[in-house]
Amino acid sequence: MEKPRSHIQLPHIVIVKAPGLLPMLYKPAELAEDLNLPVRTLYDWLKAGAPHSRDKRDRLWINGREFGVWIGENRKPHGRRVKLTDEQAYCLRCHAAVKLVEPRKQHVKGKLYLIKGKCPHCGASINRGGRYDRQAELSAGQRAP
Repeated sequence: MEKPRSHIQLPHIVIVKAPGLLPMLYKPAELAEDLNLPVRTLYDWLKAGAPHSRDKRDRLWINGREFGVWIGENRKPHGRRVKLTDEQAYCLRCHAAVKLVEPRKQHVKGKLYLIKGKCPHCGASINRGGRYDRQAELSAGQRAP
C-alpha cells in the first residue's frame, strides 16, 4: 500500500547532493549530515514516504540510491516556458498570457520595439518588448544595407 504524497519542500542543496549518494545504507544522522539538513526534517520525509527499511534490531536504514531517486521524483517540476504569439503578452495582474486589446507597436532603438496594449480581463496596461527579425527580410531576397 503506497502512502499518498504530500507537498514536500526540498532545499536546493538536497536536490543537488541527493543524486550523488552512494548505493549503501545510511543511518538517518549520517544522511542528514551529508545533505546538510536537520535530522528531524529527514524523519518527516520518511513519514511522507521516503524509502527506508528496518533491520532485525529495529534500526532505521536508508538506501542512498533509492533516496536520491525519491528526491528526484518529489522535486518541483521545472516550469516550461510557453512562447507567446505575436498578439499575446503576459499580464502581471492576472498572472496569465492574454491577447492584447488595442495593441500599438512603437519603435524604441535599433532593432528593438515595444508593443503597448490592455488586458481584456482586468484592463491593466501591458507592455511587451520585441526585436525586429532581419532573417525574414534576407530570406525574401532583399539585401542587407
